[in-house]
Amino acid sequence: MKKNIVKQALLEGKVQLGTGFGQFRSPEVPRMLAAAGFQWAFVDTEHGGFDLETVQDICRVSNICGLSPIVRVGDLQYSLVARALDCGAQGVIFPRVESPDLLAKAVSWTKFPPAGIRGYGLGAWQVDYEPLKFPEIIAHANANNMVVLQIETQRALDARDELLSVKGVDTVLIGPADLSISLGVPGEFQHPKMVEAIEAVRDSCKKHGVVPGIQTRNPALARFWKDRGMLFLGCSSDAAMLYERAAELSAQINAPA
Repeated sequence: MKKNIVKQALLEGKVQLGTGFGQFRSPEVPRMLAAAGFQWAFVDTEHGGFDLETVQDICRVSNICGLSPIVRVGDLQYSLVARALDCGAQGVIFPRVESPDLLAKAVSWTKFPPAGIRGYGLGAWQVDYEPLKFPEIIAHANANNMVVLQIETQRALDARDELLSVKGVDTVLIGPADLSISLGVPGEFQHPKMVEAIEAVRDSCKKHGVVPGIQTRNPALARFWKDRGMLFLGCSSDAAMLYERAAELSAQINAPA
């Protein structure tokens, strides 16, 4: 079974670069992202249109090519979380979390007993056809799966210490779009209120031993937060990358001589 090298690198204090992935239903995309130097991508089933079969195909190719697939579920429901992991996700992102009690329950869905209540339904294809016993598989899965908490609202911001105290949370991925709306500065990602709020989450992460991270929309914002200690660093998305590169090429070709 493969180790979660992103989780290990984060524990060692190394920046891990990722991106959003939720529009192009092609298993070739993970190969491209890995070749381009990304370490992880979140497979977006909250805002993206992927069905479960597509998620499974993407996760399997990602695991083979060395890109860590982390599924953002559409809601905190057991079936969504457990099936994402059964599809081969190396972690799950929980969106719009505000309740520590619900977060603790959701974390339990990612772990096999006795650490949690995840049901066991793994087959040989999910463990690389290695001849392993149940206890070995359970220990490996519980140790390597990542739990990623999104902080996206004023209420979550206010409750950050309670949320980050929940056992089993590995990483935070701040969602700046929803957070900016909640703070009353929609789309103003470097507004002083935003910077102050994000730095407060980062500082709380350090206090609770949770890896700080953020999703960003462009390299300038990614570098800004990389320089300020964000390790689980997301930038752009599959669709945005294609559009921006296409627009750049078009502008260059059609520019006046």
